[in-house]
This record gives sequence, structure tokens and C-alpha cells, in this order.
Amino acid sequence: MGVLLPRIGSLFQPFVLYLMMLLLFLSFLTIKMDTIYLTLKNSVGTIALLAVVKTIVLPIGVYFLFKAMCPSYALAALLLSGISTGVVAPFISNVVKANSPLVLVMVVITSLLAPFTLPAIIKILLARSVDISLFAMIRTLCLVVFVPIFAVETLRRIKPGVIGGIMRRQFPISLAIFFIINMGVFSQYADFFYQEPATILTALAVAVVLSGIYLLVGILFLLPGSLENQLAGVISLGNMNSVLIIVFASQFFGPLEATLAAMYHFPFFGLILPLKLYHSWHTAPKHHGE
Repeated sequence: MGVLLPRIGSLFQPFVLYLMMLLLFLSFLTIKMDTIYLTLKNSVGTIALLAVVKTIVLPIGVYFLFKAMCPSYALAALLLSGISTGVVAPFISNVVKANSPLVLVMVVITSLLAPFTLPAIIKILLARSVDISLFAMIRTLCLVVFVPIFAVETLRRIKPGVIGGIMRRQFPISLAIFFIINMGVFSQYADFFYQEPATILTALAVAVVLSGIYLLVGILFLLPGSLENQLAGVISLGNMNSVLIIVFASQFFGPLEATLAAMYHFPFFGLILPLKLYHSWHTAPKHHGE
């Protein structure tokens, strides 16, 4: 709709950043800090390893891989890989029977780290080709992430009864906000899509390749651990906050980065199938002699 009706979509462009903050506010309503504390206390080593891989190792590794094989998508892949774990990741974790408390902790920790690690990595790796203020990138991500977290915790202490009412209407409100955000973002790139229609298919192919990388890395780094932790590792890496990257890319970068983030919504949910199969393969009863 944003591409087909850019004039209507342009009406929402000034409000995209604030709508993203509202979307994250709604998502953080389901996260309770006492659950975060207990998981942190019991799984410090696993959490530290996964956080370093998610915020530093993976985005840098993906950048250099794409720099060598598909350079036009190197920055887009870096942005997508280095952003925080998505706030809907715990829901997907429950679907595939992963370690949901671990995923929940990763949502919070990476949300706190990404506003600092991602802009720093971009500045270090692309200092010569991207003339963007490091402070401006950090300020934008901090505004979008920290303000909603603070607002949720304040509301939980002052008016806890209001949270239940909001959560009952959370899905339709979130869906409407997501629609408006995409209208505003993609209306900016309507001309780009008409001139480069093949880019959409290419971005989708790159998104699928990236999801395969996240799947392998998530399992391999936690391979000595339990099946639930391996699944949690994949979800923490592969179910990221791609909507935030759409907004972030539209402010600081170009249409290609926002397009890849949008196309990643297909493998974002598509990862559920291989994870379910992986779980079934490991839990299936083994026959004697095999």
C-alpha cells in the first residue's frame, strides 16, 4: 500500500519513529523483570556467550561474508544481524518448545546493548563510506528502545490494572501500527520499487540465506547444551526486531536496507518449520540397532 499509494503513505512519514516506540511499548508489556532476574542468575555463561555472538560476532561475520560474495547487501545484512532480538521471539519460542526464559532475557539484554554495539560496528567497518554521526544513531535507538521500557515499568507500578486492558487489545492495535509504519516508510521508496522490481525478489532470496546462517550459527554455538537451548539460540539470532531496522534504515540509510528488513518477515516466521522438525528429530524414539 505504501508503494501503490505513496501520497497517502507520506502522511504518516513524520510519525514513524513515534509509532515504533508505541509498538515496542505494547510488546514490552508481556515482559516481567523478575523472570529476567531468575534466568540471569541461573544461566550467566550461556547468556553471555549468546549476547556476544548476537551483538558482535554475527553481524561482523555476516558483513564480511556478504562483502565478499554479495557486496551490495553487506550493510543491509549487517544491520539485520546486529539488531536486538524481537519482542515476539518468546512467543515463537513457546511454539517450538525452546528455552523461553532464555529468549526473554535475550530480548531485554540485546535491546539494551544494540543501541550502542550496532552503531559502533557500523562506524568502525564503514567509517570511510558512511558519514553518519555515531551519537545520532545511538540517540535514535536509545529513544526507540529505552523510552518504551521505562514507560512500561512506570505504568506497571502506578496503574497495574491498565496493563491488562491494553493487553486484551494488543494484537489489533499492534497490527494497525505496523501497517501504518510500513505505509510511511515504503511511501518514501515508491519510485525505487517501480524502477527496481527485481530487487524485491533478490532481497527475499538474501533474507532466506540469512535465516539459514542464523539457524546454523544458533545451533552450533550451543551444540554442547540442551535441545531447548539450541532452539533458543536460533530464535535469539534469527527472530530479530526487523521492524526497528526498517525505521532505522529509513532514517540513516537507503531503500535496499529497509527492503531486506521487510522481506525478512517471510523467513522470520518460516524458521518455525525447520525448528519444529529439528525438535521432532531429536525427541523421536530411537529404534534398537540404529
